[in-house]
Parts: sequence; structure tokens; C-alpha cells
Amino acid sequence: MNLRSTIKSALYPLYERRILTHLDLTKTPHHIGLILDGNRRWAKENPSATGDTSSAHGHRAGASKIIELLEWCEETDVSLVTIWLLSSDNLKRPSNELKSLFTIIGQTVEQLSATGRWKIRPVGSFELLPQSLRDTLKVAEQKTAKVRGITVNVAIGYGGRLEIVDAVKRYISDSASIGKAPNQIAEELTVDTIDQFLYTAGQPDPELVIRTSGEQRLGGFLLWQSHQSEFYFCEAYWPDFRRVDFLRALRSYAARERRLGR
Repeated sequence: MNLRSTIKSALYPLYERRILTHLDLTKTPHHIGLILDGNRRWAKENPSATGDTSSAHGHRAGASKIIELLEWCEETDVSLVTIWLLSSDNLKRPSNELKSLFTIIGQTVEQLSATGRWKIRPVGSFELLPQSLRDTLKVAEQKTAKVRGITVNVAIGYGGRLEIVDAVKRYISDSASIGKAPNQIAEELTVDTIDQFLYTAGQPDPELVIRTSGEQRLGGFLLWQSHQSEFYFCEAYWPDFRRVDFLRALRSYAARERRLGR
């Protein structure tokens, strides 16, 4: 580590405390969505001690950051976090990479539930996932159902457009099952109706969506729910995302004037 890096490392804790001290927690978001991007690029630039630059190396590094993130959320009064761990598009990746990724995601969810600190709520199209991972998600959800801590939506096999299609299908199926005619089903289809059939039904929409790695797009994340969200794009790859980056995102959000269409 060079002198400049050493000085930065020494000063960052002071900088973090300053941001946190001046952060008005009454103006910080209650629900944050996070697109954890950049694991594979991070791995190529940061080989392990054995020279590993595989995607699995990056995904493991990214997974180890999640507990830190949730601790930062606890100290800033965030009550709901949606973390995108695997998109439906990611399922097109090579089978060997997916197998490793499924294992890492399963282990991560088990670690989160084992803390007993957070309520785990899986969201996504689970029929796209292997049965072993579906079982892990179900156990984690049941195990943490009565936990009073932060609710953590783990978005796995998730795609925003797919979620909307699934919601409309469920609404039509439920309506038809109680004998409603097609014209009545169409007439009763509203924004509020679709809200009730989303994966996140019953939860408030995210006020802030954070994406790491410098990419400035949603990529299909919470398409319906983020219609009035604020967005914050961070240059750091997800494994390099620091507490100071998180606090900067909250500071940026708190400084914005949210008119919400008014």
C-alpha cells in the first residue's frame, strides 16, 4: 500500500463519522433497492492469493459484503432492503457458472438467516431455480418469519417485466376461479390490483435504488415499484462498495427534493 492509500485509509473513518453525524435520518429512505453489480469484473482485476480470477471468486467476495451492508442499514434506520442476487437473464449463463452461483446464493441466504437478525423474504420466479435452492429459500423464509429486524427481499431468478406478467396472470387466474367474466376482469384491472399480485405485494415501493459498478441503468430491477424512486449510481464494483459509499448515497437522497408528481 502506497503513502496516498495509507492516508486515505486513515481519513475515511473520520469522513464516515462526519457524514453520519450530519445525516438527517428523518430524510433517509425506509426501503432501499440494491443492484449488486460488478462481481465478475472485480474478480478479473483482483485475483485471489492462488491466482483465481473466476466469476465464482467475484461472487463469493460480493456475497461476503452483504452482512456489512445490512449492518449499515440498521444504523441508518432503513427497514426494508431488496437485494438483487440473480436476474432471470442471468439464467442464460453457462451451466458451470450457474451451478457455482446457485451454491453461493444458497450459502449466503443460509448465513443471513442464521444470524437471526433479519427477516428473509425471497422474491422472484422460483420455478426457474433448481429444487435445492428453492428448498433453501423456503427454509430461510420460514425460519425468520417472526424476526423483527430489517426485512430483506432476496431477489433471485428475478426480472421486472417477468414479475409484471406473472402478476397479471395471477390476477386473471384468481378472478376466473371465482367465476368473473372476461369483461369484468378487464374492467377491474387497475394499478392497485396489480400491486396486490406483485412479488413485493404489501410492501412500500423503494424510495432509493443503488447500483454499483458504474452502470447507469436498471436492467429490469423493480420496474413497477421504482416509478418514483430516486437513483444513485456508484462507480465501485460491488465487492469494493464501502460504508462511505453507502452513506454518500443516503446523503445524496436526503438532499433531493421529492415532488412525487406534485
